[in-house]
Amino acid sequence: MYLRTNGFGPRTTGRVGPGPDRSQLSPSLTYTSIEPKHSTEPMTPTRRRLLRGSASALIVGLAGCAAIPSGPDSTDDTPSPVGDGTYTSVYEDAIDSVVMIRTGQGQGTGFVVDDAHVVTNAHVVGRSTAVDVRFIDGQWRSGSVVGTDPHSDLAAVTVDTVPSAATPLPFVDDQPSVGREVVAIGNPFNLEGTVTTGIVSGTDRSIPAPTGYSIPDAIQTDAAVNPGNSGGPLMTLGGRVAAVINSGGGDNIAFGISAALTERVVPQLVEAGEYDHAYAGVSVTAATPGIAAANGLGDSRGLLVVEVADGAPAEGILEPSTRTRYYDGERVPVGGDVLLAVDGTELTTKEDLGSYLALETRPGDTVELTISRSGSELTVPIELGTRPLRRGPYR
Repeated sequence: MYLRTNGFGPRTTGRVGPGPDRSQLSPSLTYTSIEPKHSTEPMTPTRRRLLRGSASALIVGLAGCAAIPSGPDSTDDTPSPVGDGTYTSVYEDAIDSVVMIRTGQGQGTGFVVDDAHVVTNAHVVGRSTAVDVRFIDGQWRSGSVVGTDPHSDLAAVTVDTVPSAATPLPFVDDQPSVGREVVAIGNPFNLEGTVTTGIVSGTDRSIPAPTGYSIPDAIQTDAAVNPGNSGGPLMTLGGRVAAVINSGGGDNIAFGISAALTERVVPQLVEAGEYDHAYAGVSVTAATPGIAAANGLGDSRGLLVVEVADGAPAEGILEPSTRTRYYDGERVPVGGDVLLAVDGTELTTKEDLGSYLALETRPGDTVELTISRSGSELTVPIELGTRPLRRGPYR
């Protein structure tokens, strides 16, 4: 059993302030998706009222006594006090658009993004081409998987006759700030329509993809995420989707695929059935003080090129490390170019490079890399290719 648990439009992206070098972050993650199937009775109106009533009681108990935030004019980037009924309002406004997705192997969560499509995780649908989709009112619909992208762990499902109450959930326009309160909605452990709450614990995280690459620009939260939450929405109190829930590692650490990446990938899945990711073919590591000292670098900055994949766009352009040596009791790579910036954007962590390539470029684009080589700083162009379907740490 795996444990890992979307309207489209332009949006801006951004990084939140200085922080630790997240290239060293290696959480132990489990896919929170597929919960093994159990028999599910149709949801009657009475049961639905009981479910919503129970959820409301729980939410109000957690909400506290501060003033209720202002109405539609409040934005996702303006901190708002939480009052009785705030979580309930987010839940009730969204729940008709959140679905259970059932395959032959198990079940997960998804949500409506336009008048005919639902978004979920690629690992929820697996290799299935047809799925069953259940809405909160108990209605089942047939769904067809129209596209999957294992590199971003996203999938698009077309649904026969979406109920009129299931309106598309909008995405945030900007990356949510760390500390913003969020609501996770899904079907953990076959508990349909469950809501949990938390905050945005971090942004611009890098999390493992099913293909062995990394999913950049991810959102970290401390909201409870369990098996069956996969593919569900992580929502702001403004009623917008901040991320598509995809994984949880325990200890109040869970992750979601950012709205920015989802908005790039999903329209292409709907249109073409797949998504091509830009690819340079380099493996890098942050130039820590130890690496900088071992390589005789003046400053501890940038990303050291550790490896260049055979036949990759960067082959013959970037020079990788040639050996390793011990420095201060640690084996570190020696030699190779240090990446300082891409198209003028400074690179301080691996996440910076991954997020830039994922959100700002496409295969065929040419990027200008500012590098440090043998004590000199220069700029080299690289025409990006298409990421191959293989396991590896390459970007």
